[in-house]
Amino acid sequence: MTITAASMQKDVYKEFHSRAYHPDVTEVYANYTSRSGKLSNVENCDKVAFVGLQYFIKSYLEEEWSDFFNAEKAVAVANHKRIMSAMLGYSVDVKYLEDLHDLGYLPLRIKALPEGTLVPYLVPPMTIVNTKDGFQWLTNMIETVLSCENWPIQTSTTTSVAYLSVFKEFAEKTGLPMDFVPFQGHDFSFRGMFGKQAAAMSGFGHLASGLVGTDTIPAVLFAEKYYGANVDQELVGCSVDATEHSVTCSWIMEGEIEFFRYLMREQSPTGILSVVSDTWDFWTLVTDYLPQLKTEILQRDGALVIRPDSGDPVKILTGFKVSPVSDYSELFDNQNAAEQEAIREGFEAYCWNSKYYGCEEQSRIELEACEVKGLIECLWDIFGGTVTDKGFKLLDEHIGAIYGDAITLPRQRQILQRLMDKGFASKVVLGIGSYSYQYVTRDTHGSAVKATSVVKDNERLAIFKDPKTDSKKKSAKGLLKVERSNGELVLMDDVSESEEKEGLLEVVFEDGKLIKETTLAEIRATIDRQI
Repeated sequence: MTITAASMQKDVYKEFHSRAYHPDVTEVYANYTSRSGKLSNVENCDKVAFVGLQYFIKSYLEEEWSDFFNAEKAVAVANHKRIMSAMLGYSVDVKYLEDLHDLGYLPLRIKALPEGTLVPYLVPPMTIVNTKDGFQWLTNMIETVLSCENWPIQTSTTTSVAYLSVFKEFAEKTGLPMDFVPFQGHDFSFRGMFGKQAAAMSGFGHLASGLVGTDTIPAVLFAEKYYGANVDQELVGCSVDATEHSVTCSWIMEGEIEFFRYLMREQSPTGILSVVSDTWDFWTLVTDYLPQLKTEILQRDGALVIRPDSGDPVKILTGFKVSPVSDYSELFDNQNAAEQEAIREGFEAYCWNSKYYGCEEQSRIELEACEVKGLIECLWDIFGGTVTDKGFKLLDEHIGAIYGDAITLPRQRQILQRLMDKGFASKVVLGIGSYSYQYVTRDTHGSAVKATSVVKDNERLAIFKDPKTDSKKKSAKGLLKVERSNGELVLMDDVSESEEKEGLLEVVFEDGKLIKETTLAEIRATIDRQI
């Protein structure tokens, strides 16, 4: 559901503010800043990706407010007066909105850094100020919706940049071709998001980082509508032929070998084909069915991607950390003692009487050799591959693996590190879901809009907040300027009006019009230069 009501996209209490500002105040100047990474979902995060402002400008400041200005004045303010009066319990005065309607445009100026900039905490990527006396209430009236529409996209982009950075790191270490990296992180978050608009916004953040794998179609539509993308001319986002459990289960009588053959021969004879593979017995499929299909897989024009979807993704893909002791029964009389020794030395599995055992959550499980190896090593044993210039094993181009569930940032690093430790290049695709993209809040990066300067009785005054009960909420002060010092963005506050006109913040919106437009391609290029 889309609710279009430009003047009511705010907290109710802000209705009062058009009358509450000091009568002599004619201008309010504010900024949007991410203040702290204390609660960041990205370990050791020191910068936030600034992405999403142009969407806010086009969708809210231009599209939604155009409905207000294009309507007859009485109609434009009537529903506002009705709703606000009911919520506040008195008849609200909407003359301030009537004056705005008479003006015919939003008297605001927004200055910003280029979208895609990785901005240090406490440095504002954006400032906003009213451009006409009498509309000082407008700056912070839109604070609520400005925050609401911007922090989610920048937070998802920041998360996505973190994933992309780790993929790049291990590609460089293991010699994986760098052109594979943008496809390694795949957005599977759609079904877990707070509605389709949230999916589109967050999904765009995923794409903005430079990752291109996605199953979130609305994210691509979002990129075309708000950021000049065009699927006919560039790679915006992509996916592949892929199955789900319901499809596999429809072949319950014929079995998985016939299912694979049907897909490869008749429905997807070329290109990438991803098949969920744990509907029944994953390791039987890997060790029995895939060897039987080996010739067909290697002769197919494309890659077959095996997708496990249950179990511990780290162990499923990379296997267990096994003690190098060939057989603990030769050293210990008691298996419990042997197991404790293996655990003490940091291993997840050990050999006892020629059988492998895993130690998980104080329980002992007998392991098959394939489980000990993990999927990637098993695929290497079956299909082989090549060796990169860094000396790491790279799976044959006709076979691959994807794990789309529960891949957090720590697990991503753990998987790639363990593959590297075993001598494998980081050729694996990992899904990024709603846990990573939605288990966040505005506090994840401490994002907030705060006023720092007003003009009162024709005199500019620096204003700020500095709560004695929480020093972390201290705001900047006065007019702001962002510069680079030793290559890093820095904030200079309480600057003069002439100094405020300098610096790296550029006007992107003024008096109802988008002044400076950017594209998805430009954002991706900006991010790429920084990681």
